[in-house]
Amino acid sequence: MNPMTPKLEAMLAAGKDSAMLRLTLGKNYLDDGDAAMAQTHLQHATQLDAAYSVAWKLLGKACLELGDATAARAAWEQGLTAAQAKGDAQVVKEIGVFLRRLDKAAQT
Repeated sequence: MNPMTPKLEAMLAAGKDSAMLRLTLGKNYLDDGDAAMAQTHLQHATQLDAAYSVAWKLLGKACLELGDATAARAAWEQGLTAAQAKGDAQVVKEIGVFLRRLDKAAQT
């Protein structure tokens, strides 16, 4: 487990909720292999800030790890829209790759 995760969870428990905090928790859980916890935090991040393209990107990854390609696609499409609106070229590129991989996997 990431050593920062308990500290971040304590911040959340103390009422310091934010999209950035949820994104960081989601990423930590995803990196630790807990896609279900990651999904929970990343969904909250996107609810707190629907324009948070990185949160959508990671939410898609968590959904895919949980075996839900439909939810992954929906998250990535939301993230793509958000990233394009912000001019976040790197996230646009990454999500484009994820969507192409998803399309390729669906064809096999």
